[in-house]
Amino acid sequence: MGDPNRLYTAEQIKQLEQFYARFHDGATYPLMERAGAVVYNEMRDGWPELRKILVVCGKGNNGGDGFVVARLAAMAGLTVTVALMPGADSPKDDAERAFLRLKTTGVVPVDWHESLLQEHELVVDALLGTGVKGEVREHYANAIHAIARSHKPVISVDVPSGLNADTGAIGGCAIHADVTVTFIGLKRGLFTGLAADYCGRIVLNDLKCGKGVFSLVKSGCQRYHYHDGERLLAPRRKTAHKGFNGHTLVIGGVPGFAGAARMCAEAAARTGSGLVSLLTHPQHADVIGLQCPEIMCHSASDNASKEGLHYLLDSANVIAIGPGLGRFKWGRNLVAVIEDFVQSSKAKSDLVTIWDADALNILADRPVKMARRIITPHPGEAARLLGESVSQVQSDRFASCQKLIDRYDGVCLLKGPGTLIGEGSQMNIVNAGNPGMASGGMGDILTGIIAGLVAQGISPFDAARLGAAIHGEAAELAVTQTEQRMERGLLATDLFPYIRQLVNP
Repeated sequence: MGDPNRLYTAEQIKQLEQFYARFHDGATYPLMERAGAVVYNEMRDGWPELRKILVVCGKGNNGGDGFVVARLAAMAGLTVTVALMPGADSPKDDAERAFLRLKTTGVVPVDWHESLLQEHELVVDALLGTGVKGEVREHYANAIHAIARSHKPVISVDVPSGLNADTGAIGGCAIHADVTVTFIGLKRGLFTGLAADYCGRIVLNDLKCGKGVFSLVKSGCQRYHYHDGERLLAPRRKTAHKGFNGHTLVIGGVPGFAGAARMCAEAAARTGSGLVSLLTHPQHADVIGLQCPEIMCHSASDNASKEGLHYLLDSANVIAIGPGLGRFKWGRNLVAVIEDFVQSSKAKSDLVTIWDADALNILADRPVKMARRIITPHPGEAARLLGESVSQVQSDRFASCQKLIDRYDGVCLLKGPGTLIGEGSQMNIVNAGNPGMASGGMGDILTGIIAGLVAQGISPFDAARLGAAIHGEAAELAVTQTEQRMERGLLATDLFPYIRQLVNP
């Protein structure tokens, strides 16, 4: 039924259709027939008592798929109304063939009007397909808003109308689907940006394109799941000791933000780092050491130097800087110390640095490329790193992630629904997690998880994507321990027991 981990652009899907046609004497209409049948079957399975449906069709092949759904429903004895948007009464090519076949059932399409919604139990959204770019035109927008006001269940054909299939951005408005049935391959825009609020349950059907077709088009992005990285979490040797499992150094914790640094350090320890040190502000180094004695706490003054800190910097194989760092003299000085140390001959060749939170805001002021670095911006930090607005970053998260890689080198993890992890031309997306994670400290935990994985010898790219997956899965476990999902009130530290569980598969 298609590879559920490969994500495609709309252009790549078009290429797959063209290769299918090449192998089938130029014919693509069978794909439309199969697409309509898949939507129809999904509709009947999901709403078996359904008797009256409204199929709203736009121009192009998306409307053509809708014509097939309507024909099959009419043949099965359902009451069907096909509502046409302006221009949809003169379809071309495959859509025209589907339109003519629909008419043989006696269904007479009518012009769209909001009042049609009152008479039907479900709406089939065949308004706009994968070609949508920019703002939805007014008459389509009016229909989308009317469908939303009706509160009728909706099944969307290929993508929810108004959603950009490449980016997950919304062109002013979009259909809120209960189910989205998508064809041939998964569109990458269904899994990031605002898509989660619009797609409902996603169903993939490859329309029997065949392995030969898929082998001709390379997917530019892969979904990544926790189980994809379990192989990296092999049981430890029976003779292992703490020195085998790496040394993480966390740098952060300006007055008022000690908790961020502590959570990051503890997350690294819970993930399995053999040793964890925390370099923090003198005001609370002793307090954190008492609260969490497994963390070795050290303090740094506003004028700390790499020479004065060499005993710490030399011993770590991963340095995570940023949680609770602040943007003032203390934090800026430590960022400069790390930059200087990493670029010096004294740094280990395999040293990895992870930059998060205010370290990224300081980096934005003076961009520096650095290999073997992981940056973990949320959209606001990404905007500062790129000199753009947050809306620009979110309008195409894939492009934004790639620009960050090109500008700063190393690995980029762009946070948000549909977290993106990229290195070079590789791109992965992690969808694990839930809205309960929208609370303070979650990013600090993620940085600590990634640091703990790197400490144990996992490569930066693998650590970033596996870390994101563990982070999301831990949050999912945390909210599903009772019959009732409890997302609201989830704390970052609630994840610790489940992180430990997940790093011991």
